[in-house]
Amino acid sequence: MDFQSILSEKRAFVFDLDNVLYPEKDYLLQVYYLFAQFIEYGEQINAAEIVAFMQSAYLEEGAEGIFERTAEKFDIPLKYKLNFDLLLQNARLPLKLLIYKGVLNLLQEIVGQAKQLFLFADGHPQMQLNKIRQVEWNGLEKNLVVYFAEESAPKPDPKGLELIMEKHNFRPEEVVLIGHTENDRICAGSAGIDFFSVDKLL
Repeated sequence: MDFQSILSEKRAFVFDLDNVLYPEKDYLLQVYYLFAQFIEYGEQINAAEIVAFMQSAYLEEGAEGIFERTAEKFDIPLKYKLNFDLLLQNARLPLKLLIYKGVLNLLQEIVGQAKQLFLFADGHPQMQLNKIRQVEWNGLEKNLVVYFAEESAPKPDPKGLELIMEKHNFRPEEVVLIGHTENDRICAGSAGIDFFSVDKLL
């Protein structure tokens, strides 16, 4: 099923955040840059070298354990883990987070057809809210209703989707989840709603 068919059939469109509306790396790499600047100031370790290492480590192995890998590489005291975690949750980014162009066009089309737009963000609510505040929404934010999966039950538990449908009076056949991960697919199926992979839009 293509998205135009879904657009005509559905009344409510539920999007995840990371790697669905925008590339998550755009947030993380800016956090790594800010952390490297902080360490250079506090420990006189070259920030450019830290950034280059963290970017390479992230692209090769992902974000998991990246502080520990970086601390080992540059002999950074472990006390800075707290600073790193706080930056992940609360960083003020140098640059806005930009929505994928194809997704932005569809968001605008959904709003233009007076259909309901939801953001159902997975992950730590404080960090996800910080990201949301720094997205360049192009005026769409006033049409967006935000829910955090962690406040009901983490995906793939369908409780969050069921809450959205109950609270806003939608039937499962009227709703579609646009996501990226297998957890999103399972979550949608467990809630009895259709799933659409964002990869088809990019």
